[in-house]
Amino acid sequence: MSLQKVSLQKLFPFLKDDMKIKKIKVRAPATVSNLSCGFDVLGLAINEPFDTVELELTETGRIEIDDIRGCNTLSRDPAENVVGPVLRAMVTAMGVTAGFRVIIEKGIHPGSGVGSSAASSVAAAFAANLLFDNAFSSSELVGFAMEGERLASGSAHADNVAPALLGGIILVRSYEPLEIVPLNVPPELFCVVIHPEMEIKTSVAREILEKEIPLTTAVKQWGNLAGLVAGLFKEDYGLIGRSLIDFVAEPKRAELIRGFDRLKASALEAGALGAGISGSGPSVFALSRGEASARAVMESMSRVMHGEGVGFKAYLSPVSSQGAVIC
Repeated sequence: MSLQKVSLQKLFPFLKDDMKIKKIKVRAPATVSNLSCGFDVLGLAINEPFDTVELELTETGRIEIDDIRGCNTLSRDPAENVVGPVLRAMVTAMGVTAGFRVIIEKGIHPGSGVGSSAASSVAAAFAANLLFDNAFSSSELVGFAMEGERLASGSAHADNVAPALLGGIILVRSYEPLEIVPLNVPPELFCVVIHPEMEIKTSVAREILEKEIPLTTAVKQWGNLAGLVAGLFKEDYGLIGRSLIDFVAEPKRAELIRGFDRLKASALEAGALGAGISGSGPSVFALSRGEASARAVMESMSRVMHGEGVGFKAYLSPVSSQGAVIC
């Protein structure tokens, strides 16, 4: 599409003014990224929590964030909020003079490790695309939402935004060019997330990682990544569990999370297939076969948190097949 600026009336000449959708409200779910062995390339969606974004299409050419509910630490300046670069990139790609009025409702606490910035970015991109009459493909929307991640963490990664948009379990096969691959979701796969009441900035968690890793470490990580993908398609829960081991990020990031070793051990002792750090942390995830097993795991991990004297929230969910949706 030409980048020449055109008005909304010229963009949608086949619709009368009273027929045009100018305001919409959508939500996007929390996500667990990395899944231990898949740093920056694996992620899955869970049912809750979620972020909600309401967009109103205007012809002002400005992005205006009217309100942010559920969080008092985020900026309403669109240059400092993840929705800003997402919407600006989409308007530029459309070549229109459009602007947006935005209301954000944060159900996912920033710095929680379950895709807070991704959920807001995806909700904004998904809503804007609907207002633009579905002008962009899912892959293009992932690319736009990644601009929010770039602002939040300094890295435009897709392992949270892709499952937040599409649901399910997603593999990012390539970033240049971007290629997103939906993976099989075994029917009995459940996820538990424990979110301690602390915040770890993604940018900080990325800074402490080694820039280079030994070849022997990389080989072990590649084996686990391949094993996890194979386990998902074969619906081999044992193989899934044996593959949920991280030799790259977890050894560095574990020290940032109070009680992590005990949390992980309690999950495994309670029957979890595997457990690890969700994204950059501090949230810790565990995968289980079946809801009953997942509930036992959640109760075991919760007891550890009570023992640590740390406030927390606990979530139990199947892998959500639903990503961003209209509210």
